[in-house]
Amino acid sequence: MSDTRAVFVSVVVDANEDGYLASVPGLQGAFAEGDTVEEAIFNCIDVVKLIAAYRAERGERLGFNEVALTPKTRMTMSIPVGVG
Repeated sequence: MSDTRAVFVSVVVDANEDGYLASVPGLQGAFAEGDTVEEAIFNCIDVVKLIAAYRAERGERLGFNEVALTPKTRMTMSIPVGVG
């Protein structure tokens, strides 16, 4: 865990004709669609992971909302479990 980091992003979800569009403001190319809110969010997170991996290969970081993880780090986050 020498340089393990978590990146926290805000995801914006909008309804469209085909379902939902999720995006991460401030991160170019970070958007995805889904038939449900949950699907759009998780598809968008997959895109964020791809962008992060690409930047890591180039020695770059996302540059925002990064938290160093240590064995004593505790995280709290909100995850949608249903939308009604």
